[in-house]
Amino acid sequence: MKRAFSPGRLLALGLVLLAVFLALLVLPSNDYIFLPDKAHPVAPLVTVPGGQDPRVGGVYYVDVIVRRAKLLEKLFGGLHEGADLYPASAINPPGVDDAQRRRIDLQDMQDSQVVAAAVALRAAGKKVVSRPVGAKVEAVQPGKPAVGKLEPDDVITAVDGTRITSPADVFTAMRPHSPGDTVAFTVRRGTRTRVQRIRTTAADDGTKRAVVGVLLEPALDIRLPLDVRIDAGGVGGPSAGLAFALDILEELGRNVVHGKKIAATGEILPNGAVGPIGGIKQKTIGARETHVDAFLVPAGENARDAKRYARGLRIIPVESFSQALRALATLR
Repeated sequence: MKRAFSPGRLLALGLVLLAVFLALLVLPSNDYIFLPDKAHPVAPLVTVPGGQDPRVGGVYYVDVIVRRAKLLEKLFGGLHEGADLYPASAINPPGVDDAQRRRIDLQDMQDSQVVAAAVALRAAGKKVVSRPVGAKVEAVQPGKPAVGKLEPDDVITAVDGTRITSPADVFTAMRPHSPGDTVAFTVRRGTRTRVQRIRTTAADDGTKRAVVGVLLEPALDIRLPLDVRIDAGGVGGPSAGLAFALDILEELGRNVVHGKKIAATGEILPNGAVGPIGGIKQKTIGARETHVDAFLVPAGENARDAKRYARGLRIIPVESFSQALRALATLR
């Protein structure tokens, strides 16, 4: 009786299966994977003139490992505790590729550091000077004319040659235009300034208002009284802002953490408000596994999601920097 598989055929089949497995293990998919990372102490990253790191306890920031998911991870739902998979369209802003998103994330981190220092120094009673210098692009709406022309963190400094110092100025400059008109936006991106001509479309609210499809926020030039420096390495995004602000105030001599290990996440805004962030599931797991005493998170949906993965970790929802300080002062 003839055998169905000879040793040679079995060996060949095994090699093929091994090659397929290795390909699945190594080759990237089109999806992204979010993975938890441990919480990191902030004090080694921050330098405040005349400041001192806390001797006991301290502030910790949490980040998320974001990378292209391997084919095997995509097929089996991540293969890691706390992993989440997302399509590229959910990660990269409209019209932005991986390299551009990385640059935007790093710019967000730099901006958050300056704002965090400003908020902390004001809380310490020091004078911080800020002046409006334009309208900053917060987001670009999918399918709108601005896609591929403007991107997050661009600062609009003029519209049709008219100087812009705030989002309200942009709305005023756009008012005379009708849908279909072409508008010239003078935009600062990093250290470069360019003029982008964008054809407008009608607003989604049913009016004849001409829009290009961007959400705007004030762009500020912030001058600090102290040379506060933060080296976050290659970490990007604005979500460490609250942690930075807490640590800077601690190093300035305020007893913020009271000897405890406190993890914190949240975008810090110039007025001291704490804004929502992404990756709260992974950040909660990272804080939990670092065994901190409490985890400060933005109030609302972030806090509700964090409590789902806390497993005994104390979650403290906060809406502002001052509220975070009060919560830590009364933490038992």
